Amino acid sequence: MKLIRALNMYLVDQIRFNWQIFLRHRVRTGLLLLAVGLGVASVILLTSLGEGARRYVNQEFSALGNQLLIVFPGRRETTGGSPPIYGTAPRDLTLEDAQALSRIPSINAVAPVIAGTTTISVGSLSRESIVLGSTPEIFQVRQLDISQGKILPDRTHREAMAVCVLGAKLKRELFGHGRAIGEWIRAGDRRLRVIGVLVDRGESLGMDLSDMIIVPVRTAEQMFNTPGLFRILIELTGNADLSRTEKRIKDIIRERHEGDEDITLVSQDAMLAAFDNILATLTLAIAAIAAISLLVAGILIMNLSLISVSQRKREIGLLKALGASSTQVRQLFLGESLMLVSLGSAAGIIFAWSVVL
Repeated sequence: MKLIRALNMYLVDQIRFNWQIFLRHRVRTGLLLLAVGLGVASVILLTSLGEGARRYVNQEFSALGNQLLIVFPGRRETTGGSPPIYGTAPRDLTLEDAQALSRIPSINAVAPVIAGTTTISVGSLSRESIVLGSTPEIFQVRQLDISQGKILPDRTHREAMAVCVLGAKLKRELFGHGRAIGEWIRAGDRRLRVIGVLVDRGESLGMDLSDMIIVPVRTAEQMFNTPGLFRILIELTGNADLSRTEKRIKDIIRERHEGDEDITLVSQDAMLAAFDNILATLTLAIAAIAAISLLVAGILIMNLSLISVSQRKREIGLLKALGASSTQVRQLFLGESLMLVSLGSAAGIIFAWSVVL
């Protein structure tokens, strides 16, 4: 017990001694605390930024469901990435291809997609908007909810119907707070009747769902004068075998495209893994860059400690004259550096967490 009391008294005396040194050299102490605090805060903030991006991507993919498969036109050897919108596919994907894929037992829903942009106008109001041509299955596959009206009719597989579903933001810009259901809009050179309005969900994977218009796929074919699909979205059944389903899809496309396997299949897991690897590497790189500032702060403390030793030779001599050993003097200087690092790190952590939270 006496030894513990002696150690406690020695520790208290050392802290009191170092605190007096800090007060005597306020500017130097403040700069050191600032350097360490900024270094620690930058590491935490930038690492949190990378981790936040990873969580955002995970949430976005989770919102699409767990059994999503995307078919792109054109063969690509790399995995995890998306082919460009305008590729060099030997043969376009067609609506008939999508209908053939829908007959696979392990597939729950197939949503063919044609995408483009056109001018949407109501009276004197007009603006450019993304047009998504698809079938009623797009609402199931992309988990799109309707706030007003109804989804596209089932006949959109066969007919170019003059109907549309508006995104929430686009509806507000064109109709304000008034009623949009039953009203007519002009999309390019075609007149369309509004039959539904989407729930405002904001952006999903870089696409603002509230700022687009959804039309029947046959209507989109005529609007953009193209029989080719932008992509095919597929929702698998809960017990589907992914590898077998992918093989069956490739076999059907090969049969329909004269033996050419001119498509790229990307699963949700593959996309998520690719994004996760990229963001994990980016997070480590950002943390390493931020750690440089922490390293600079450490070097600064070391240099100032060495300068402090050379400037305090008289103080060291006085301590030795009073009976302090070289080890005790060394402990005083090391304790001073440790206190600076601890106080600066605590300040940096508190600041970073206050920003993050």
